[in-house]
Amino acid sequence: MQRACFRLHLRQDRIDAYRERHAAVWPEMLQALKQAGWDNYSLFIAPDGTLIGYVEASDSIDQAQARMALTDVNTRWQEQMGEFFTELDGASPDEGFELLDEIFHLEDQLASSAGDEPTSAPAR
Repeated sequence: MQRACFRLHLRQDRIDAYRERHAAVWPEMLQALKQAGWDNYSLFIAPDGTLIGYVEASDSIDQAQARMALTDVNTRWQEQMGEFFTELDGASPDEGFELLDEIFHLEDQLASSAGDEPTSAPAR
């Protein structure tokens, strides 16, 4: 499994419409995402239009994207979603996002330090 976080930028005048579209995503799209290995998928919007996505891909984000690219529903969805974004430079939203580097994951660090001696907090 790969955890992936990505960023896109929404047009300010389209934020409310984007929220509405995601309040009831097509059931066919939801199923396609799940079947393509998109697990624990969430989107977050900042007031300035920054959109952050988080997904746990069953194998890798690249493979999950490739499986989605083969579906008709994804083609239709991406065509409709393109109007909401800035800075895509001709790419569809699912190809034009900026993948962010993961630098910390609590469970990974806890697991790697499981054998270490616990450290006590400094005295006050």
